[in-house]
Amino acid sequence: MKKHFICIILIMTMAVPLFAQQQLNPKDYEYSSREWKRIVRGSPDAFFKTEEAKRIADNVLAYQRETGGWPKNLPIHRPLGDELDVVLSDKKKRNDSTTDNDATILEMTYLARLYKQQPEERYKKAFLQGVEFLLSGQYNNGGWPQFWPENHGYQVQITYNDNAMVQTLMVIRNLRNGVAPFDSLVDDAMKVRLTKAFDKGIECILNTQIIVNGEPTVWCQQHDYKTLKPTSARAYELASFCSAESASLVRLLMELPNPDKRIKAAVNGAMKWFEAHKLTGIRVERFTNENGKSDTRVVNDEKAEPIWARDYDLEQGKPLFCDRNGVPVKTLAEVGHERRNGYSWYNSAPASLYKQYEKWKKKYM
Repeated sequence: MKKHFICIILIMTMAVPLFAQQQLNPKDYEYSSREWKRIVRGSPDAFFKTEEAKRIADNVLAYQRETGGWPKNLPIHRPLGDELDVVLSDKKKRNDSTTDNDATILEMTYLARLYKQQPEERYKKAFLQGVEFLLSGQYNNGGWPQFWPENHGYQVQITYNDNAMVQTLMVIRNLRNGVAPFDSLVDDAMKVRLTKAFDKGIECILNTQIIVNGEPTVWCQQHDYKTLKPTSARAYELASFCSAESASLVRLLMELPNPDKRIKAAVNGAMKWFEAHKLTGIRVERFTNENGKSDTRVVNDEKAEPIWARDYDLEQGKPLFCDRNGVPVKTLAEVGHERRNGYSWYNSAPASLYKQYEKWKKKYM
């Protein structure tokens, strides 16, 4: 058993790129959902020609629900033993298929990459079932919920959180446009369906952009699936202006060819909001508190690069923080230790848009 485990460690270390190898100490190796993401997105094409890649593919197929989607936060590459029977018995579940936390997107990407190197029909079939799952979840207004076909509570809302909808639209776009590794998987009839879904998705993005005094700004992490208004999700995720998810939405809009007046207004409005709400002179740092625990705090630093709070309140546009009690507060220090350190309250995502925006303006404005 020990020799078998060591062999798996060596194989998986070879399966990830150099940068991942440098971050991964084989002595500390464990199967994790984070490592699964590295394998899917960072492995060289040559890896997908190996028997190890096929072993993992068997897991991918086993975890796929009859809905066509996959559950989230699973280290799908982990060898399955006696638990295979449990995994297979869960295939009929209808309430855990999702695109949250990269679920389904990762598995479809893995199958697409594998199919290019080992074009077995079962991989293509499973991938196409995933496509049907994605298309089946889209509302008539163009948005997607967090989970489907069965969901409850905030799971029904249009979900931009963690870029779930953006990633869905990117897969749909790349399939329609024949972008590798999605260039040999769908026919022309499917491309027509994908085009319709993509266009509806963009329309939803434009329709959910928060308007203040007649001006487009940014988006919330989730919007009501009926009214399209900003809405809350988990207790600490209140209806608000959200910077990180909005940055991904703006990037997607800037990638659209020949943008019309409405798209131009959406991009310009969001970039204006980002500029007005950037935070300067502070940075976020990790430290060890008086109890010997790792902690997070905000400190003054005049040389720090601009950052943005993840959330801003809808009334005054001020940074917004919240704990599991659902009560909004004004500073990170007021959030309890668990949520203060278990959530990304600040980010620099909008900063990555500025150069692209300048090029976009020169081309289209």
